Amino acid sequence: MIDVQQLVKRYGDVTAVKGISFTAESGQVTGFLGPNGAGKTTTMRILTGYTPPSAGRAIVAGHDVFENSMAVRQRVGYLPENVPLYRDMTVQDYLMYVGEIRGLSHRKARAHAVLKRVSLEQRSNSLIRTLSKGMKQRVGLAAALVHDPEVLILDEPTIGLDPLQVLELRDLVKELGQNHTVLFSTHILSEAQQVCDKVVIINRGTIMAQGAPTALRGELERGGRVLIRALGDADSLLRLVRNVDGVSEAEIGVDGIIVTPINLDSDPRPSLAKAVVDGGFGLIELRPLAVNLEEIFLEITRNDAASRPAPSPLEVLQNPDSQIEEVS
Repeated sequence: MIDVQQLVKRYGDVTAVKGISFTAESGQVTGFLGPNGAGKTTTMRILTGYTPPSAGRAIVAGHDVFENSMAVRQRVGYLPENVPLYRDMTVQDYLMYVGEIRGLSHRKARAHAVLKRVSLEQRSNSLIRTLSKGMKQRVGLAAALVHDPEVLILDEPTIGLDPLQVLELRDLVKELGQNHTVLFSTHILSEAQQVCDKVVIINRGTIMAQGAPTALRGELERGGRVLIRALGDADSLLRLVRNVDGVSEAEIGVDGIIVTPINLDSDPRPSLAKAVVDGGFGLIELRPLAVNLEEIFLEITRNDAASRPAPSPLEVLQNPDSQIEEVS
């Protein structure tokens, strides 16, 4: 498993990771979600032993990444966003080469086994430079699996793949999650919803939320913003909704009227439904706004942005890059 406690990474005056804590359990796929530049890749480099943390602690497969980096590397398979491959080697020779670096015996048999697992056994004698982008990703995944690691860390593994290749790789990741601890980084939220047992949402180097996708959805739906769609004049409906007890604010959105309640511990839908129907409007839809991971992420990051004070003009003049706080 992976256990991260108060992990910090600084690059000079820039703090890329700001005291994050989370766990990834064995036998499940944990999604590591966030926009580009949120700190995902930096965190993964720390967990794989590529770079040391500035502060905090990370335990991977029972070993501290700072105190026993070599033991961690022996137990981790890492697929970086840009897969490092020797283009003029055959697929099988490359995997045997990786196996030799790993100190494996029976390297040919092990290469054959992982090629079969990633469905590339028919291309074992092909030069890597002749492979498609999707096949190269599979070679990189096979290299990460060749030593049968306890922990598998995948950084944006589906970037650049066609739709069929994406579906195949997602299925493979779900299968791998049954026998490994898998940390799966992505900024495609619908992808995480399909693949992951748990998600960790990071933004600006800070963990914003974590848990099972269904639990996060339920938490935000309970007393959260709701969407109303009804027949009738939109402006009249908006005035009606704004006067309903318990409504903090309402605005016209792309799909309907978005309502924010005053009390986040109560569900405003019964009162809203009664008011809309009694007002003579034909109610079409009344639902929680956060119904998938994409909307959950937008809701969380929207609240995060709203809570941050805007820099003063003097601060911007003194440090024009002050708003760029994170690196990938």
